[in-house]
Amino acid sequence: MPSARDADRYRTVFGHFATGVAVVTVAGPAGEGGLTANAVCSVSLDPLLLLVCFEQSARTLPLVREAGRFAVNVLRAGSEDVARVFASKVPEADKLREVPHRLETGMPILDAALAWIVCDVRELIPAGDHEIAIGEVVAMDVADGEPLLWYRGAYRRLV
Repeated sequence: MPSARDADRYRTVFGHFATGVAVVTVAGPAGEGGLTANAVCSVSLDPLLLLVCFEQSARTLPLVREAGRFAVNVLRAGSEDVARVFASKVPEADKLREVPHRLETGMPILDAALAWIVCDVRELIPAGDHEIAIGEVVAMDVADGEPLLWYRGAYRRLV
């Protein structure tokens, strides 16, 4: 079993892997909300599948389970404030009230999104202290701009 020290080292090592910053949003019978994520990955082109990793304790996860659908909003540069809202402990129902958005196929799409993808949940897979959601793409689009990045514990921009 890895020790807490190993977990800290693991976090430091993976902190050197630059990622985009996304906000996973959801709206459904159990409510609406979202979280900031960087564990997002394309899985398949046929069919179109992606994955998102949710911490088991994430307040957004039960909303996604209930809705059976979620949206991935890839944030554009300059959207650090949006990322912080969704990374905060603000009540789930209040997060979307603070951030401009619209609905596409019933899911919240943030105005700060450089690109967005709406997915139906195809599978939820327990994996350690996280749950991997495999989503099948039902809608997507892109806008102009540059991405917001996460590297070594801080938001960054392309230079």
